[in-house]
Amino acid sequence: MPEEELAFASATELAELVRLKKVSPVEIVDAYAARIDDLNPQLNAYLTVTTDHARDEAKRAESRVNGDPLPPFFGVPISIKDLNETKGVRTTHGNSAFADRIPDHDDQSVARIKDAGFLMLGKTNTPEFGTTPWTEPIAYGAARNPWDTERTPGGSSGGAAAALAAGLCPISQGSDGGGSIRIPSSCCGLFGIKPSRGRVSHSPGAQSFLSQNGPIARSVADAAGLLDVLAGYAAGDAWYAPPPERPFAEEVGRPPGRLKIAFTWQAEMSAAIAPGNQQAVREAAKLLEELGHDVVEAAPPPWPDDIIEAFLISWCVGTASQDPMPPHGSIEPLNRALIEEARKFSAPAFAIAEQKIQKESRILVRFFDDYDVLVTPTVAIPPPMIGEYHDPDEPLNEFMAAANFVPFTPPWNTTGQPAVSVPLHWDEHGLPVGVQIVGRPADEATLIRLSAQLEEARPWADRRPPVS
Repeated sequence: MPEEELAFASATELAELVRLKKVSPVEIVDAYAARIDDLNPQLNAYLTVTTDHARDEAKRAESRVNGDPLPPFFGVPISIKDLNETKGVRTTHGNSAFADRIPDHDDQSVARIKDAGFLMLGKTNTPEFGTTPWTEPIAYGAARNPWDTERTPGGSSGGAAAALAAGLCPISQGSDGGGSIRIPSSCCGLFGIKPSRGRVSHSPGAQSFLSQNGPIARSVADAAGLLDVLAGYAAGDAWYAPPPERPFAEEVGRPPGRLKIAFTWQAEMSAAIAPGNQQAVREAAKLLEELGHDVVEAAPPPWPDDIIEAFLISWCVGTASQDPMPPHGSIEPLNRALIEEARKFSAPAFAIAEQKIQKESRILVRFFDDYDVLVTPTVAIPPPMIGEYHDPDEPLNEFMAAANFVPFTPPWNTTGQPAVSVPLHWDEHGLPVGVQIVGRPADEATLIRLSAQLEEARPWADRRPPVS
């Protein structure tokens, strides 16, 4: 199998080829290792490369391919975001003081990924603590978009998306606390799922209200398969989503039925929506209508000012609650500013903010009493240029500027609903533009069925960025 064909094969296909002994895990790892050596210096997608260890694991895996049952992704490489704890492998959280930090355990998502047979190729670039929707950690340098290396691949799972889009892995693990799977999926022409709140455990750490681990993939089938791997309760989880009716992978190809679909490109928090991003939604709405769905232009109620303020309080306090927390002097100016803001809030003010988020989320979710899904742009404008929003004199300006880029994704972290970004459009500059589809609470199944229907109608997996 030619190296490029192997590199851009789906994770599902690679697993089947390994089971049938048509390709060995070592061959697959070697192909990706060569591409990482060649392209990662241009993209800075990986902060830590573990291909030597992956090759050793692949050699051990080969002896197990003898007809006996194997885990679902046995022998298939994967990238892991550098916010996730990995036993024996450097985990920096994008912070300079953690440059040599080696955890003594895997977090729950990483453990489940390994149990599924995946081989870790390395840890992907992320902004410090995953704070921003671009990936430019001061200590480790910016990740670059393989569609245009002067632009960001998005964030905070920017390295994960850049690596996948350029063929430096067949599938990536990411996390999403305000859009951090969906944003880079849009910027890099990929499919990403933000799961429902509680769908994926954060064990052994504390449960996160806003953030979920999830898949970034080239195909809906791959994403659904990785979600099956990640999903499930772990002892002590503070909340968890109800188990699905069947494995998510079995939803791929299952008819979604005739859905009532709302679409909008209106956003209260953004100054302007780029023409290409509006066009992406118009074209998606037209395609969905052609596929037999009932499609109407309708928007959920806008976020009131107090919920925006509450979200900012929650985000600041979350930044100030990092575990582990590096020395204060090693923290970047933006995160230091957010931590300083957090320390201005009293405990009752934080509790009131959390209550506001939950109360307003109830109002937002009621929109889905009338609609099965909502379609919006994933992001409002094309991927920003590297460093475009960096402001060393007023670091909070960088955080506030994010609202102009990503007004559509954070609401669904507050409600806990599942949402996907589907790569249906490329703008006049040849840059990918994702379309976000938001589902009802705990209804990833409908999103997967509908996304697979869109993928069949308008395939995207064969598109290749210039750096690939």
